[in-house]
Amino acid sequence: MKSIKLSIVALFIASASFAQVKEVKTETAKAVQAPVATVTPAPTPKQSVIKWDKEIHDFGDIEKGKPVTYEFSFTNTTNETVLITNVKPACGCTAANYTKTPIKPGEKGMVAATFTAASPGGFQKTVTILTKEGAVDASKTVSFKGKVIDTAAPVTTDKKTDIRS
Repeated sequence: MKSIKLSIVALFIASASFAQVKEVKTETAKAVQAPVATVTPAPTPKQSVIKWDKEIHDFGDIEKGKPVTYEFSFTNTTNETVLITNVKPACGCTAANYTKTPIKPGEKGMVAATFTAASPGGFQKTVTILTKEGAVDASKTVSFKGKVIDTAAPVTTDKKTDIRS
């Protein structure tokens, strides 16, 4: 039994003496200057120079749930061909249609905004129009407003009525 114990201890000492030791090297980190990345912001479109017949439209009183449409028209007063690249209504209650062909100098184009009112009360909505005027990106915002009347709701009056029983 003693010989087994001695053999185990000898084996342990032998394996420990032949074990590999990882050599740790310490180096001082050299300061490396990373190249500075220049961030250029996305160019914002400039204000459109085409001539709009009307930029704000007042629908007045409209019925709840009944769509109304107004056509904003413009004339290309530039020396370049104009192309409407995108039309963005401000909310989901407004749909837009627009001239999709290039508009040459002196020609007219249009953006039609259709509004469907879901709740009574006053409203004011905008539509942003993105154009390509020659080689320049431009934008224009037009708007419309009005008051939605709920024709199904009973009309209330300020007069008091006598109730007799």
